[in-house]
Amino acid sequence: MSELHKFIFDGLPVRGAIVRLTDAWQEILQRRAGNSETGAYPEAVAALLGEMAAASVLMQSNIKFNGALVFQIMGDGPVKLAVAEVQSDLSLRVTASLVGEANYPLKGQQAPLANLVNARGAGRCAVTLDPKDRQPGQQPYQGVVSLNDQNGGRFERLSDALQFYMQQSEQLDTVMVLAANDQVAAGLMLQRMPVKGEANLSAATESGDAEHDAQGMNEEYNRIATLASSLKQEELLTLDVDTILRRLFWEEKLLRFAPQADELAPRFACTCSRERVGTMLVSLGEKEVESVLAERGQIEVGCDFCGQQYHFDPIDAARLFTDLKTQPPSSAAVQ
Repeated sequence: MSELHKFIFDGLPVRGAIVRLTDAWQEILQRRAGNSETGAYPEAVAALLGEMAAASVLMQSNIKFNGALVFQIMGDGPVKLAVAEVQSDLSLRVTASLVGEANYPLKGQQAPLANLVNARGAGRCAVTLDPKDRQPGQQPYQGVVSLNDQNGGRFERLSDALQFYMQQSEQLDTVMVLAANDQVAAGLMLQRMPVKGEANLSAATESGDAEHDAQGMNEEYNRIATLASSLKQEELLTLDVDTILRRLFWEEKLLRFAPQADELAPRFACTCSRERVGTMLVSLGEKEVESVLAERGQIEVGCDFCGQQYHFDPIDAARLFTDLKTQPPSSAAVQ
């Protein structure tokens, strides 16, 4: 069963979380493997998506936000685009678009980010917060950074890219350890909390007391961050949460929250529907839809996230546009 554990260090401005995706992650891989049109992800791509899924759950769990957290990486490698989306209830889905061979060997359990996505250094990482119920004029918040470090070198690990993102976009010191195989996608995140304030993903801003709260200068955080960084990917995949916390922080006083498991656990869920596909077809226009029908006899649309196939024959398509024409004009159209 997938689970999420959150904790803080008593008396220290440090918080952490561990996620283990098991049944949710296996369902995602099985759905992809069962899709006759796409087949299973290459091993390296699956590992990358598993790390993205774990990281996205960790980031979503640390913010009070009613909406979707969408984590994207895009570049000039064989993985053109990879997406992980996590709702506020921790339901999640992932997908990747491939434009070339991606059969890179894994280095241990590490997904080769540079070769898969950032082959020639043009890769980017984006985190978007999309509100569920947008207010008039409200736009999603988005932070974007390069998949290269400050010296122009390509990040080899997704965790390094995310730590860079948190520093550049959120001004928040972060340690991440991520790993995934065909059974488990897991992650550990540790963050140094500023003394006061609130902001976007970090739920915190830098304190006015620069001497006490200067980024990267907090000795307690640096000590605990070093301990967290010592966690090996194999340990993250194979050890239970209690064992990991004892192994890393046996000298620290941890305050642990009740784990999010069972019905509150991270789980796979897709938001696609026949109605949404119909709306997309309407947006293409009646002439474009008629052209596809004339060529193929029907329209088939598959969801990249869950593999669900939606079929529209000429009668289905005609009904979409007939319903649209018979709807009364909106108040905006009348004005």
